[in-house]
Amino acid sequence: MESVVPVDLEHWPRKELFDFFSGMSNPFYMVTFRQDVTEVYQYAKRMGVSFYYTLVWLCTEAINDVDAFHYAVLDGTLVRLPRREPSFTDRKPGADQFHIVTMDCGDGGPAAFCREAARKSAAQQTFLDQSSETENLIYFSCLPWVDLTGFVNERDLSTPESRQDSIPRLTWGKYVEAAGRKTLGLSVEVNHAFVDGLHIGQFAAALERRIRQLPERDVRL
Repeated sequence: MESVVPVDLEHWPRKELFDFFSGMSNPFYMVTFRQDVTEVYQYAKRMGVSFYYTLVWLCTEAINDVDAFHYAVLDGTLVRLPRREPSFTDRKPGADQFHIVTMDCGDGGPAAFCREAARKSAAQQTFLDQSSETENLIYFSCLPWVDLTGFVNERDLSTPESRQDSIPRLTWGKYVEAAGRKTLGLSVEVNHAFVDGLHIGQFAAALERRIRQLPERDVRL
């Protein structure tokens, strides 16, 4: 298994941008774009799994397809993470409060991830397992009650270290249908010290590719 790799900041091609944005009191920005999720919906229905969990899996894999999302600062050292894994909000049926589930994607594909996510979420008895909260995560949330046009996450910016937070935050709203296609607003919040608009564009392209690669058939377990 790959490990965290230290990066020589002085010779990192992004050093000038990293230094510039790291000096800001708030280096974070958000972009929201429309995403066609028709095939995601069809896959989830066909497999009898959660649309939400399927999209979490797809976005996680697409984030990992883009090199810029792998960088972080750990204990004052710039590193390249081998992979990011999802940490997502969820809600038990009938509950008013949500909880946060953190788990890796595994290597069984989207349907296997959905089944394990459902099992783990149903079994979880706490709001959040702090021991699972590391820098290699992607934070996911969903507002399925509204057509999302933008979303900014809460942050504690009281310390200088908080401005080095590299965890991407992805949120989407409900899908809406027009001309037989389903689309939703997908919000991506990142730290400009690590990620530019170009890289968000690369993520969007990777997500489209991952959606096209969803299997026509899968094994039900």
